[in-house]
Amino acid sequence: MVKSKWMIGFMALALALTLSACGGNKDEDNNNNGETTGNNESTGNGNNTNTSGGTVDAAAAKTVYEANCISCHAVDLAGGMGPNLQKVGSKLSVDQITQRINEGGGGMPAFKGQLSDTDIANLAGWLGTMK
Repeated sequence: MVKSKWMIGFMALALALTLSACGGNKDEDNNNNGETTGNNESTGNGNNTNTSGGTVDAAAAKTVYEANCISCHAVDLAGGMGPNLQKVGSKLSVDQITQRINEGGGGMPAFKGQLSDTDIANLAGWLGTMK
């Protein structure tokens, strides 16, 4: 009996931690007033070239996404506890996506200091191609 109460308490704590880490906000960042930069172009080879000169490693970005984002945004980017990211690149610029990953907000934790600047830039560039 004591063991089952302990397990229930442990499961409740795990659920609470998961919910607090991801938040419950399903809204996209509405601070962009509908403006997008559209500065990413797919090269069709698994890498995307950002017109500002950077290259995005799609495979590396997916690995970072799978390790850090799936629990809130789902495998297919359709959302869940976090917002749908399937067309985030048509709603937010890469800079805005980078800022959100770095600083968090709306229930999303900040990843600055948890992910490298390179991983954040690559992930934001990859998400920016989602249109």
